Amino acid sequence: MNTVATLLVGVVFGLALAAPPGPMNAVIAEEAVLRGWPAGTRAGLGAATADFLFFVLAYLGVVSFVQSVPRLQTAMIGVGGCLMCYFAVGTARDARASFRPTTGEDPMVEDGKGFRKALALALTNPFQVLFWLTVGVGMLRPGELDVLAPLPLVGDGLAGALVVSTGSPALLGGFFLGVLSWVTLFPVSLAAAEKRIQAIGPVVAVGSALVLGGFGVYFLYDAATAVLAW
Repeated sequence: MNTVATLLVGVVFGLALAAPPGPMNAVIAEEAVLRGWPAGTRAGLGAATADFLFFVLAYLGVVSFVQSVPRLQTAMIGVGGCLMCYFAVGTARDARASFRPTTGEDPMVEDGKGFRKALALALTNPFQVLFWLTVGVGMLRPGELDVLAPLPLVGDGLAGALVVSTGSPALLGGFFLGVLSWVTLFPVSLAAAEKRIQAIGPVVAVGSALVLGGFGVYFLYDAATAVLAW
């Protein structure tokens, strides 16, 4: 029973990382509605690949090294901000192109483009890096986590009701199962919605450009503020 609970908690952790609105889901959404669900899924797999690489680095101790070098973290935030602004411009161009009817082969289709874009963004995404510097490291350390105990008001009464094993294959397997479930189902649902409402493609692309640009400017400001404080 503890193994099943640990697996399910891992799935929830994976969904918690993958599902919230942000630059990764903006890229997945753009690819799904403009190029179809396979392109959206490929973009999602790019982000998931970055998580797997972070997992390997955390396991090898590299993440702990990054955690101990604040200036390196600042540099990563700055690079991530630049990439997000760059991709925001490309996404805006795609949105404008999607308003024009095309015949024959879609000129916007580029195999692997979404995968490479999402992978590059994920590897420099401060939110993703921060997750692996904190929660990710905690998942890898052998021990036990009382999931419900920290809840306000009811935590004392639920203490011990759901205890999972950290550092276990069940928790890590569930985590990546949650991530893969999201990056598969999210683009499928968006592509299905786009077929019913043809106008949704440009709207999602414009929204994706705004999300990427907004996060890019925010991260650049954060990095610049940290540099000025040195």
